[in-house]
Amino acid sequence: MEKYLNIKTMFEQNGDKENAISMSKYMRNMFKFYGIKSPQRKAIYKEFLKEEKKSKQIDWDFLNKCYEDEHREFQYLAFDYLIALNKFLTYDDIPKIEKYIKSKQWWDTIDFLDKVIGKIGLSDNRVDNLMLEWSTDSDFWVRRIAIDHQLGRKEKTNSELLEKILINNLGSDEFFINKAIGWSLRDYSKTNPTWVREFIKNHKDEMDKLSIREASKYI
Repeated sequence: MEKYLNIKTMFEQNGDKENAISMSKYMRNMFKFYGIKSPQRKAIYKEFLKEEKKSKQIDWDFLNKCYEDEHREFQYLAFDYLIALNKFLTYDDIPKIEKYIKSKQWWDTIDFLDKVIGKIGLSDNRVDNLMLEWSTDSDFWVRRIAIDHQLGRKEKTNSELLEKILINNLGSDEFFINKAIGWSLRDYSKTNPTWVREFIKNHKDEMDKLSIREASKYI
C-alpha cells in the first residue's frame, strides 16, 4: 500500500487538468487521467522500477492496487512494471495477467499486455497452445492478444502458429480484430515478405480490406 500511495502522491503533484481532459477525450471518455504524458509519467517511477527489479519477484498486490485505481496512468504503470520485471514472470502467472486483460479493456492496455504474454512465450512454449485457444475466445480483446503476441519476434516468429491463429479470425467484422490481423502480417513482412504475400494470396477472399491494406504496407 505504501508504494501505491507514494506514487499516487507523485501523480497528483504532476497532474495537468487540461491534459487530463484531452487524454480522456482521446480514449472516448472511458477513463480518468491525471494528465501526465508518457515521458513524464515514466520518469516519475523510473527509480521505483529499478528498485523493484532488485527484489526479483512480482508484487501482485501492488499491481492489483494499480489496476483498481480509476486513473489510467496507474494501468500504464502496471504494464511498465510487468515489462521491466518480465524475466521473473512465468507461465503460471498468466491467469493473474488474464484478469487485467479482461478488465478496463481498450486497445491501449491490450497492446501492452500482448507484449507481456509474448515475452513469456519466448521462454515457455506452453504459451503456443494457450494462444491457439485464446484465438477462438468469445472476447475479441483476448483474441487480439493471441493475434499480436508475436509482434517484434522477427526470425523467432512461429509462422505455423501465426497462420492458425489468423485463420481462426478471418471473416470477422470487428475492427480491432481486422486491424490486429493486418498489424501482425505487416510486422512479419519485414522479416519474411514471401510468407506474408503467400498468406494474403491464399486468404484474400476471406480477409477484410483493412487487414490486407495494413499487411501490404511494406510489400
